[in-house]
Amino acid sequence: MPADARSRARALAILVGLALATAACGDGTGARQAEVVERGAEVMPFDLDATTHRFTKTDDGGVQAVTADDPADEAQVRLIRAHLLDERDNFARGDFDDPARIHGMDMPGVAELSAGYQRISLRYSEVPAGAELRYTTDDTDLVDAIHAWFDRQVMDHGADAEAG
Repeated sequence: MPADARSRARALAILVGLALATAACGDGTGARQAEVVERGAEVMPFDLDATTHRFTKTDDGGVQAVTADDPADEAQVRLIRAHLLDERDNFARGDFDDPARIHGMDMPGVAELSAGYQRISLRYSEVPAGAELRYTTDDTDLVDAIHAWFDRQVMDHGADAEAG
């Protein structure tokens, strides 16, 4: 084998070895996302594989939207809307237990949101194929907490979520 081909083969072998080592060790993201799906099924009545979570940060808070991937899937749309109505009521009381049960009790932003819930305005709206919750506050620390909370959810939900 010519020297050039040996160099390419050696480089390829190193890359494959690194990829396999990384996969074996992993950063936990895949395992964490699997745990989130499992725990999410205990809290959210809709099918995560048939829906999309969208988390859009705003200057005064953010918008959390959940929609059915198939707008004609009336069952998913109904389940999304019922769940977000329940969550609005829970969050308006400072009860963030559902997301904490899914993402972990140390989820970024949850402690601050629970403590400062009275300074957050929360509005539910139906959107085509689902619903959304709009969080607004004048408290910059709570805006930061909402943004951190959104970031964690996007990371944890993987392909089922996106930043808006």
